[in-house]
Amino acid sequence: MADIIVVDDETDVAFMIADYLQAKGYGIRTASGGAELREAIAAAGADLVVLDLNMPGENGFSLARWLREHHDTGILMLTGAGSVFDKVAGLEVGADDYLAKPFAPVELEARIAAVLRRRRPKRSNDADALPAGHFAFGTYVFDARARNLIDAEGRAIPLTPMELDLVAAFATRPGQVIGRDELLDLAPPRGDEPFDRSIDSRITRLRRRLEKDPAKPELIKTIRGLGYLYPRR
Repeated sequence: MADIIVVDDETDVAFMIADYLQAKGYGIRTASGGAELREAIAAAGADLVVLDLNMPGENGFSLARWLREHHDTGILMLTGAGSVFDKVAGLEVGADDYLAKPFAPVELEARIAAVLRRRRPKRSNDADALPAGHFAFGTYVFDARARNLIDAEGRAIPLTPMELDLVAAFATRPGQVIGRDELLDLAPPRGDEPFDRSIDSRITRLRRRLEKDPAKPELIKTIRGLGYLYPRR
């Protein structure tokens, strides 16, 4: 499912939206304003941003304009009830759709699905054409049946079974934050491999093998306080 960021300075509203959409299977993060939105986008991107218009400081118009200029993401703007000006202005700065408050969660879900459908051709990539059992992992392809990670030149990357378990966990769950305890269950030690309870050190070793710049990882992002994420491409 899609990865969505909900931006609203009213915490109860943001959590209500987040809880509802998470129950529907979406990957959800929340932000209370522009600074947190920029941090979330920089960390892992997003397929769609649900953006409240009326926030103190930087408002929804400014943030929608920034998103449209710098990122390829859907924008659903939440506006005041009956404000035609806000709706028109929101569309003019780049919002894909709008929804007036108060709204029924089921309508929010329907509008999100419609925006994602309309944007899908823009976000399509070669991963859609991969054979069954093959998963894109950045510029690599993970073959789940053969348990191989293949680079862009068709060469198998030498990884330990435990490292391949980690790759499998991320490659098959794009856009999903995976907690440390779950990763330990998904990638237990095998054979003579040392049992390292620190998932962080194992992620660090895997980054050294696969990332262009391990200090600025693109494949496996750290989501502070939650775990790790392979961003949806």
